[in-house]
Amino acid sequence: MIKKMFLSLIAIVILASIIVVTTGAWLSAPKYRGDATDHFNGKTFFNPNGPPAKGVKELFKWLTNRQRGEWVEDTSRVFVPRPLLFEKENIRITFVNHSTFLIQVDGLNILTDPIWSERTSPFSWLGPKRMRAPGIRFEDLPRIDVVIISHNHYDHLDIPTMRTLAAAFHPIVVTPLGVKQFLDNEKIGNAADLDWWQETELKNGVRVQAVPAQHFSGRGMFDRDATLWCGYVVKTSRGNIYFAGDTGYNEVTFKEIGSRSGPMAVSLIPIGAYKPQWFMSPVHISPEEAVRVHLDVQSKLSIGMHYGTFPLADDGLNDPVDDLKLAKEKFVLDDDAFITLDEGAVHIVD
Repeated sequence: MIKKMFLSLIAIVILASIIVVTTGAWLSAPKYRGDATDHFNGKTFFNPNGPPAKGVKELFKWLTNRQRGEWVEDTSRVFVPRPLLFEKENIRITFVNHSTFLIQVDGLNILTDPIWSERTSPFSWLGPKRMRAPGIRFEDLPRIDVVIISHNHYDHLDIPTMRTLAAAFHPIVVTPLGVKQFLDNEKIGNAADLDWWQETELKNGVRVQAVPAQHFSGRGMFDRDATLWCGYVVKTSRGNIYFAGDTGYNEVTFKEIGSRSGPMAVSLIPIGAYKPQWFMSPVHISPEEAVRVHLDVQSKLSIGMHYGTFPLADDGLNDPVDDLKLAKEKFVLDDDAFITLDEGAVHIVD
């Protein structure tokens, strides 16, 4: 009897392991193949100026010692009216949610890291849950000309949203190295990969340049760092727009971005998912580090992102905004030089 129970237990463990590994393989994205560079060793990408993301051991340490900040779900579902097509004389920026902005400039409508899903996960029933509604209903979007993807994590590359965008608008999709193949496999076309410092022309004279970020990539068990991550500088007639993507901080990287691609008329910089800093700091900047980025890249105005929508780390709903205020005071930065917006709020950059 005991032997049978033991054998049954072993069978269950083996079956569970097979399911986990099979699922992990199924979720994994295709791996980029190319020549080695200063941030690619021929198999995986790495951060040349900063530390790698923490590993499995540190992940379990964090998960077993979490001190989560407070989040309150907002179920009011209040949306802004349909956005204007564009205002030719300005840069018009609407905060949708998380790292999703609608940028309207030079006759183009550009979306960054779009996500309208209820969870940041491969599963609709599991994973970080949306706590605030998007500021714009998907059906109220204007024609989308361009989508910019910073990397392949689920909160930045949301396949259900991308499928709907592709079907509705057939936009140009700008991606880091290796991500195009994943989108092609998902039947989402019109994507083009960029390496750090490469740039491509969009439309109406607008150009976009991929720039370094300090992060990592992966969607399953077997594709860790197999595709690139990056930020972007959108070069327009109204000035340069910096979208930082997801990133940790190192001074070398951001000063180089400022030197080579600045100054910035406006920057979109993450301020959330930074606690605990011992675990998150290699890949996510704190509000204080966000102010440093603002200064390093020579930004006239910065707008916070990557907060307030999905509880991804231990910072609470209000921590990023509160800590940003303290950081601005520490660096004697004008309050209106680095702002945050409510979902659906519009800021006009003159």
